[in-house]
Amino acid sequence: MRKEFVVKSIDAAPDGAPYVIVSLSSAKELKEGIQPQSPFGPKVMGFSNMNDMMKDLNKMFSGMGGMPGGVTSIKMDMHEYKQMNLSVGDKVFLELSKAESSGV
Repeated sequence: MRKEFVVKSIDAAPDGAPYVIVSLSSAKELKEGIQPQSPFGPKVMGFSNMNDMMKDLNKMFSGMGGMPGGVTSIKMDMHEYKQMNLSVGDKVFLELSKAESSGV
């Protein structure tokens, strides 16, 4: 299976490790004008304390399942990133294939 994406953002590793996070949006959704949503859903609100946040955490994550306009993220080491010379707005293709097992 081969899918077309557009590079939405390129972020440094949150822990300072030598890799980047490349976020991709579906090219088809961009053409159709579908805006990617927050992974926490459209109704995320601030919390006044940790108890409220923990109580509503399951509600926030349950909205992630069938959400249209999601974002695909890929972790790339710095060598791969520099070699591909990616920038925001570039069109990329991802190809997925299932590994053949020998049945042993």
